[in-house]
Amino acid sequence: MSKIHYKSVEEIALIRESSLLVSKTLGEIAKVIGPGVKTIDLNKLAETYIRDNGGIPAFLNYHGFPYSLCISLNDQVVHGFPGNRELVDGDLVSVDCGAELNGFIGDSAYTFAIGEVSEQVKKLMRVTMECLDLGVQKAVVGNRIGDISYAVQEHAEKNGFGVVRELVGHGVGIKLHEKPEVPNYGKRGSGVKLEEGMVIAIEPMINGGKAGVKFWDDGWTVSTVDAKPSAHYEHTVAVGKGKPDILSTFLFVDKVLHEKVNI
Repeated sequence: MSKIHYKSVEEIALIRESSLLVSKTLGEIAKVIGPGVKTIDLNKLAETYIRDNGGIPAFLNYHGFPYSLCISLNDQVVHGFPGNRELVDGDLVSVDCGAELNGFIGDSAYTFAIGEVSEQVKKLMRVTMECLDLGVQKAVVGNRIGDISYAVQEHAEKNGFGVVRELVGHGVGIKLHEKPEVPNYGKRGSGVKLEEGMVIAIEPMINGGKAGVKFWDDGWTVSTVDAKPSAHYEHTVAVGKGKPDILSTFLFVDKVLHEKVNI
């Protein structure tokens, strides 16, 4: 059984830099994503931006994954393949990105609404983001993984949404996926104790209907069992004393989306 990699202050600073590159990459995606855009072009943009800034796409060739981004549309939960399908008004698009910089890895995801989406989809996005925020707030020394898991599950289910169980958050930094696993469901006070030096990716995957998922024959794509939409947001977080240290940020995405609204 692999052990948890506890990071030094210096290593966390480097993971913050790689997470910042991921956050900026998602900001670049936000600038161009919209109706008529092919998802494969978003993938190319991300790979170019990461490499131009001295990084390596962390997802590319990871266990054979053939792209630099996971782009999951509508009822796809995670690990979707970029392709030649053009985005259309009403699409819901999860963009998951990882980058390695100076030997350390950051990981973050954001779900974009394309054009006008339904009120129910807007609620799904809002609640999933709130689940992320609530989970992140529990990433403090002395709590346990189950405190994060419970915070996510309780809020999602209270709002009538399904919490994916087959896929989880994870430790991150030296490798893309490390111990401990960070489920989006669980009991308060259970699981691994959170300590300084732990860096985890917290990533609620919340379905608009049932919690169940199905795995595609491509070996990667996961979608909802009832064809209802799914939302996904993710931050890389260092466990802190008294409060979490969020290493990734949505500020770059938020700035772009705000500017688009106010053009």
